[in-house]
Amino acid sequence: MNDVTTRAAEVLKEHRASIDRLDAILVYTLAERFKHTQAVGRLKAEHDLPPSDPAREARQIERLELLAKEADLDPEFAKKFLNFIIGEVIRHHEKLQK
Repeated sequence: MNDVTTRAAEVLKEHRASIDRLDAILVYTLAERFKHTQAVGRLKAEHDLPPSDPAREARQIERLELLAKEADLDPEFAKKFLNFIIGEVIRHHEKLQK
């Protein structure tokens, strides 16, 4: 390998290490988020509240789109991601209602 290729390999390795750390942060953050949403689901089930709150979900999506724009992340991607998470949360809440 020449010096340029060796340096490129080093930079690639550094980027991949950062990506691996960020993936771990995402997983642990999602796990923490789901702990809280599970607690919300149990509370809703105990008090016979609906598993879904469309008004809050709309506010959260709007909020996340704004955060995405501030972070220079595609807001449409952020919206799809949050919709996926919300769908999982509602599914968990519905299971708790049974």
